[in-house]
Formats: sequence, C-alpha cells, structure tokens
Amino acid sequence: MTPSSDHPLDWKFSQVFGERAPGDELLQEVDVISAIGFDKSGDHLAIGDRGGRCVIFERKHGKHNLDEHRSRLELEQLDVTSTQHPEFQFKTEFQSHEPEFDYLKSVEIEEKINKVKWCATSNGSQFILSTNDKTIKLWKVKEGKVKKVKEMNPGPLTSSDNVLLSEKSFISREDKPTVPNGYRQEWAEKMANSVSQYQDIHAKVADAEDTAQTRCRKVYAHAHDYNIHSISNNSDGETFLSADDLRINLWNLEISDQCFNIIDMKPPNMDDLTEVITSAEFHPVHCNLLAYSSSRGFIRLVDMRQSALCDNSARILQDGDSNALKSFFTEIIASISDIKFSKDGRYILSRDYMNLKLWDVHMDSSPVAIYRIHEHLRPKLSELYTNDRIFDKFGCCFSGDGLHYATGSYSNLVRIFSHGIGGEEGTTIEASKTPNRKPLPRAAPRVRRSSLSNLARGFYRHGHENSSSAGNDISYDLSSKLLQVAWHPEANLIASAAGNSLFMYYA
Repeated sequence: MTPSSDHPLDWKFSQVFGERAPGDELLQEVDVISAIGFDKSGDHLAIGDRGGRCVIFERKHGKHNLDEHRSRLELEQLDVTSTQHPEFQFKTEFQSHEPEFDYLKSVEIEEKINKVKWCATSNGSQFILSTNDKTIKLWKVKEGKVKKVKEMNPGPLTSSDNVLLSEKSFISREDKPTVPNGYRQEWAEKMANSVSQYQDIHAKVADAEDTAQTRCRKVYAHAHDYNIHSISNNSDGETFLSADDLRINLWNLEISDQCFNIIDMKPPNMDDLTEVITSAEFHPVHCNLLAYSSSRGFIRLVDMRQSALCDNSARILQDGDSNALKSFFTEIIASISDIKFSKDGRYILSRDYMNLKLWDVHMDSSPVAIYRIHEHLRPKLSELYTNDRIFDKFGCCFSGDGLHYATGSYSNLVRIFSHGIGGEEGTTIEASKTPNRKPLPRAAPRVRRSSLSNLARGFYRHGHENSSSAGNDISYDLSSKLLQVAWHPEANLIASAAGNSLFMYYA
C-alpha cells in the first residue's frame, strides 16, 4: 500500500447536477439526495433521494455510446478524451418507492431511498437494488430504441392491402376495363399511390433515439422489524444481504419470498440491549466473509462457513485507546455510521462522528491510521446533542487503488486523505462552484412532492474550474452537511451529494 506520489492529489471541479442559483425556489426536502453509488465498471452512477426516486447517470463517450457511423478521426478524438477524467450525463429516472402505511404498527413508511447498489450486468441490461426503511426492490434498466413520429398525415390509407380489400368494386365484382395483364387499371393506380404514401410516412417514423426502460423485477419485503440501513451485493453475483438495527438477512436475488437470518443481536429481554448494528458489507473477494459495525465502535468480521448463525463466531476490530477518556457522549460519538472494504478486501474504512479510521483486517487491536474530522466540534458536543446533530450519519469511500479515502462534513465539505502523504489534514473541498455566495434559505420539511427531481430537469453545468479549498478556520454551517460520497472505481473522481445537488471533482 505504497503511494505512487509524495504529493496530495490536486482536485479540480468537474460537473454539478441540480445546483440551485440564488433566487431559485426553496429546497424541497423530497429532493435531498440520500444515497449514491457507482457501478463496478464506473460507467454508471445511481442516486436515490428522499422522494423515493432513483436517477441514473451514464458516462459520456462510453463504450455503449459510440456511434458506428462516426468517422475515424472522431473516434480517435474520443479515445483521447476517454483517457481524461470521466464526465457523466443524465440517462433516466424512475420512481422506486412510494409512501406506505403499516396498519399493524400504525406507522408511516417513508419513501426515502436509504441505499442503492448495482448488481452484475446480464445480457446488456443493468440491475440495481434500492431500499427504503422496509422494502427492497430489484430494478432492471435496459437499453432500447424508441421511434418518434413528429408529423403524420392521418390519410385514409392504412396499408395497400387494406385499400384493395375495402374497395366496393372488388367486393361486388363490377365489370370494369382491365389492363392486358388481367388487373383493373384503378387497382394499379391505387397500388402506386399506396406505395408512395407509405414511403412518405415510413420516412417520418424512421427517426429513433436511445432510451432506457426500467422495470421492477423483484420485491423483497416483510423481512425486517426495524428500519433497513444497509444492503450489499455478494461477490458470487447471486446473493445479497440486508441489515437493520438488530438483524442481518441473506437473500437470493431470484427468490423474493424467503431469506435466511445470519445475524441476530436481539436479546430475549430488550432491557439488556447494549448495542445495535449500524452498517454491513460483504467482502469484495470472498463470498463467505462479511463485516458489520456497531454503535459501540466495534467492527465484526464473520465467516458464514463456520456457523449458520454468525453472531457468536466473529473477529472483533476495536480501538484499544478509544475509551481512554469517557464522558456522557463517548458511546454516542463512537458509533460507526459507515464501513467500506478496499477493492482487495485487505483494509476496512470506518467513519464515526469524530473520525475516519483505516483498519487492516489482520490487525484487530488498533486502526492503521486515524484522521480527525470533527475534533474542533468536541467542545460543542452538548449543543450538538441538544439539536440532534450528533446523530448525523456521514458516509465514507475508498479509491479504486485503495490509496485514498474521502468522507463528508458540515458546510458541505469533502475531506480527502491519502495513505502516508498529506498528514492528518488532508485536502478539503467545498461542494460548490461559488463558495463565497451566501447560504440559500431552507424550506420546512415534508412539502409537496414534485413528479420529477431537479436532476432530471436538465439543471446541470460542467467545467474545469479549480475547486475551492477551505481551511480549518472556516466557520462551520451545521445546517448544511455532506453525508453521501462515492469514489469512481477506476479514476480519481469523487461524486458528492450536498442537499439536492450532485458535485463531481477529479484529480
């Protein structure tokens, strides 16, 4: 795990989708992005929002977008641009979840998307898992061509055969002058007119465009008593897991009405409950291994081959120095909100409220590195607890080569670190093209839902301006927080979600 350079990466602005300009309408709560993820190839990016919608972006000039009729010079130019950082464009959007009501428990189930995960590609179609608090759905996204008819003259002609069959003279066998070959002259004239009109209409409908069609293939429901916070695909391409606060279930992608409970942390008496599950993920290489984190700051590695119920056969990764100074808030800020495996599965990245930690799965006594994210907020823990900010759950991500990591913070900041270089400070990027502009007003939550997200309306801009860096002396805005980040699997490109906007930066 040796870096290829002694200098931190130089990050620049790439694209933004959905950025609001000053004077735009207030931010609607349903438009806030709540989940984000690249597929394995990096050619597609999916996001989910609080309105239950999934939006998919595809890479520009990707292998699926090349036109076979382009000239050799144009294709060579595309090869040159493909070596640069990836750029994306809107592909499709669909409504994944709707608000529901559980009549047995008398609770409302929000449509908010908690996680999106890409599955293995099959027969040219992409598959994506999305989940809200209770229900997981498998969606198929298939490429297709749609013919558009812009101008059609609805004449009496439907087809040449129908015209002949509808002729009164044909049915009544009236005597008419014939041509030498035995056909009536009027039939031949009508046939010629039919072919001419058909060719004219056919030319108008021949214009086709690529589109993506989405269809729900499977619905995995009624398996969790508590809210689902994690889903993860297995490397075998056939199974996935779903996790709530107390249980982790194993599913087969093709079987939606049955799952296996592999982790159960619910005690016989709920008064004896000491911790809950906060995140879970499969090992990227070995299909029998998985990791899950807890609210006490532990990471457990389990092998499904050892026992059908895996909660008693786990290796525990824990920081031996984390409980040196205990306080009322110690257990709260120790809760791990997200974990990620490196591509080879050797390292695990964990994020709690205060720190980003890098773990070696072969060392369970302490993390390899600790990066302080919110150390400056330690004197304000009481205030953060009062306004519930201390329970904010920030995500994290690995780079494809495993040398770099990123996470979010308040004031819509992205914190980026590299193993062995840049120190604990790392690089800080503000998710905005105009960082000096004043914060826009926020609307009250739970407003009327719009039919399309702002990302699908074409509000996107892109360029190559340098990103702005913010120092540690910035006055943090606790009302704006960047919770979702994702790293492109093949390139140094980060996608981050700030409110309803998707910002991309490259190095």
